[in-house]
Amino acid sequence: MCADLWSFALSTYARPGVEDTCLRLQTQGADVCLLLCGLWLEQRGIAADAMRLQALKQIAQPWQADVIDPLRQLRRQWRATAQHDTELGALRERVKSLELEAERQLLYRLQAQALAWPKEQVARHGLWLEELAAEAANLDRDTLHQLRVAAIST
Repeated sequence: MCADLWSFALSTYARPGVEDTCLRLQTQGADVCLLLCGLWLEQRGIAADAMRLQALKQIAQPWQADVIDPLRQLRRQWRATAQHDTELGALRERVKSLELEAERQLLYRLQAQALAWPKEQVARHGLWLEELAAEAANLDRDTLHQLRVAAIST
């Protein structure tokens, strides 16, 4: 088990099929950083409750909306043009790096919030992931399950 959330996210994301699964979840409206945090908390034996879920969402939602989403939007907007424009392609790669760094910072913020939460004897596994994904209306539960299975083997 990875001690810190960033290492957990990297090792989970590197597993076969996880990148595609995360991109599908992201397209369906899920906050993948929140989902990875939920899986990390499940593995650490931290019980989910309404106050903890809300605390994580209060950190993630504004950061996603104000920092990560604008970077992602710009990177996607430049995709086609950057294939034929070397300078724009280089700028797009820098934006991509900024987007990844913004995700890393979000994971650090989520981890900082969660570190004070005690481990429980019996954590209700599954609650973190499902509750954190609940706001994504079009979410495919099978895709969510694929992410959990990949994380369990991390």
